[in-house]
Amino acid sequence: MNILFLVILLVVQQTGTFKAEQKKNARVKQAYTDKEQAVSDSLAKYDIAMSKVQIFIRAFKKEEVLEVWAKNKEDKTYKKVRTFPICASSGELGPKRQEGDYQVPEGFYYINHFNPYSNFYLSMGISYPNDSDRKLGTKGKLGGAIYIHGSCCTIGCIPITDDMIKELYIYGVEAKNNGQTQIPCHVFPFRMDGDNWDNFASKFPQYKKHIDFWKNIQPGYQYFEKNKTLPKITVAADGKYVVGG
Repeated sequence: MNILFLVILLVVQQTGTFKAEQKKNARVKQAYTDKEQAVSDSLAKYDIAMSKVQIFIRAFKKEEVLEVWAKNKEDKTYKKVRTFPICASSGELGPKRQEGDYQVPEGFYYINHFNPYSNFYLSMGISYPNDSDRKLGTKGKLGGAIYIHGSCCTIGCIPITDDMIKELYIYGVEAKNNGQTQIPCHVFPFRMDGDNWDNFASKFPQYKKHIDFWKNIQPGYQYFEKNKTLPKITVAADGKYVVGG
């Protein structure tokens, strides 16, 4: 019981300090000067308060878009508040399986790093490799350091330009500052429904090798599309994702 109390106390103490620490950096401070009002206005349209916001990031490689979904802490469902174009890509559709393959990962991740000193203005790290990647990828040579970042060049990351990363970074900082310890980030090859799914599943033989993997991640996409809440994701012993409600 005492340990639980200490953990809760630590979380409470840390909440609200992350933003202050980040804003000590000139780039983050400038981002707030340039984009804070835009973020606040976007959230206000959906009755979401900056002081309560939690976010979910979803990216689609084929469509070259990155979506920001948000909600107040006490709300159950997310609302889409912003869509950013992805300005450059590398590799092809399909998961990342080894270092140096130039692939953007596909699957279920979270933001694990905020870097205000990035070579690409600002950046937010994606938690690749995850447990599934470690089981299904090339052992010992998985690579890493996958980021959503500024600029417009990439060898496996997700660039959205310096201007747009300012805005996304603020969404992330505000959410973490409000106590969201893990910001989910799901990356899909394409929107996995309707004709889109039929086309990629049957009409493009070069993607046949990825079909089983895509069938495995599709339920995670479908669950959020239907419920606008996040599915519970676990990884089985064979590396496959298990999607639950």
